[in-house]
Amino acid sequence: MKNKANQITLTYTLSALFIAIISCKLAKRYDTLIDSYTFSFAKDILFIIITGLLFRYILIKNSKRNAEIYNHLKSTNDKLKESNEKYDIVAKATSDTIWDWKIPEDHITWNKGIKGIFGYNIDQVGNTSKWWFDNIHPEDSIKMSIKLYSFLEQKTEKWQDQYRFKCADNTYKHVLDRGFILKDDNGKAIRMIGAIQDITKQKEEENRLKLLETVFTEAKDSIIITQAESLDNQTPDIVFANPAFAKMSGYEHSEIIGKPLDFFMGKNSDLREIEKLTNCIKNQQECFLEINLYKKDQSEYWVRLSFIPVYDLEYELSHWISIQRDITEERKLEKEKEILIRELTQNNKDLKQFSYITSHNLRAPLSNLTGLLNLIEDYTIKDENLNEILEGFKLSTNLLNETINDLAKVITIKDSTTLQHEELQIKELFKNTLSQLHIQIENIKPQLNIKYGNAEKIHTNKSYFESIFINLLTNSFKYRSKERDLIIDIRISNENNTIVIYFKDNGIGIDLERHKDKVFGLYQRFHNYPDSKGLGLFLVKSQIETLGGSISIKSEVEKGTEYKLTFKT
Repeated sequence: MKNKANQITLTYTLSALFIAIISCKLAKRYDTLIDSYTFSFAKDILFIIITGLLFRYILIKNSKRNAEIYNHLKSTNDKLKESNEKYDIVAKATSDTIWDWKIPEDHITWNKGIKGIFGYNIDQVGNTSKWWFDNIHPEDSIKMSIKLYSFLEQKTEKWQDQYRFKCADNTYKHVLDRGFILKDDNGKAIRMIGAIQDITKQKEEENRLKLLETVFTEAKDSIIITQAESLDNQTPDIVFANPAFAKMSGYEHSEIIGKPLDFFMGKNSDLREIEKLTNCIKNQQECFLEINLYKKDQSEYWVRLSFIPVYDLEYELSHWISIQRDITEERKLEKEKEILIRELTQNNKDLKQFSYITSHNLRAPLSNLTGLLNLIEDYTIKDENLNEILEGFKLSTNLLNETINDLAKVITIKDSTTLQHEELQIKELFKNTLSQLHIQIENIKPQLNIKYGNAEKIHTNKSYFESIFINLLTNSFKYRSKERDLIIDIRISNENNTIVIYFKDNGIGIDLERHKDKVFGLYQRFHNYPDSKGLGLFLVKSQIETLGGSISIKSEVEKGTEYKLTFKT
């Protein structure tokens, strides 16, 4: 810069000297005063030198200032270029959506993240703030815009907010939007640059954790979380306990934290269950057990307890979680149930023994009485009173004998825990059953309609199966209506490997509103028929249940009765 200033100064000096010399010569030609000429020339030379030096000083000073301005501009341009390069690199490297809003012009530009996160092509994206706000979820838009414009009026430079932003497919994503504002010398916002981050997964995880926290705190079952590590032959220390555990144990939450589960065990806690628990902890395995623990007041309670290992992302054991349910009442009921079962079993044995005694030990005396009564028939008794007494005695003896025979049948069915089953043809079974009732069928002449459908075979006990339908047919014959011919419809089908038989007649029916709970009871009679004993349906139900089946009934007075029978194939 100095060389250039010297060159300009030298040029100026030489030019000025040349002009001065020319002026001096011209003046000399017309001016005869030599002294005046010499003084004027010297004065011009001095002026030229002084102005040349002054000009040189000004040029050097300006050159320095220009150099400083140039270097400053160059440095600024270099920084701006570097900043733009960094911005471009960050914009390419980040998955965030970066936006640049020139506020006075209301002009927004977006980087390629708008496509990557939200699926918008460049031609779908608006370049004003209206497009931005229009795509914010309606429930978030007003709140977000108020907060943003309120921020623009404040002195702070950094802004952030969370809201839902619409994607190209009309779904919404949760986003975290961070922005930095630029202001002019008057403090007016002129530009804002920000980045939108997709936090949908974080929000879902946050909601899931809140839900889990609600489950933990509101659960009626006790839940505790322990450390991963434990001392030898001990359970790990508790780091979390829900309110249900504090309520169940009687301890305050602060008294529970830091205590091992062993703390709640006592002298009567099952050592085998404790050993099972410690072994599972040692081997990092799930554990399920029932054990008695002790409350703060040392009262005993029973829990059904699970102890489950929890692993981190590196598959390292991080915690144990235990869920406990108070089963104290359940254990009490189980004990009561066991006692009741023992009592019922014993009572059942006693009743069965009594039934055997009644049905077997009374047979000999009844046989003797029947034999004696038969012998008396060979004698002529003239005393009418005595004859009447003997007839009554004979009737009572016969009724007692029938009762004993009925009781023997019931005992035989109830005691038949194992029956011989075989595969039988259903048509053959019904053919045999009808042949046994041949005489009654000939006398009554009912209309029998049997449809076998898709059922051909059944795996059952032959004698029981035939006995069931003999009783049902006999009941239909006995309780037929005198006003119409008897019609019996039998439909058989195989439904999901179950033989279903519908047996329907048009007899006098049963009033189920009055007798529904008594239909299959022992010695329950619903009609005033002299030969009705109330045993048939009881035997039918007992035999079907012994075969593993079931029976139900529908009936209306004077319209008939329908039975639904199910048998295992």
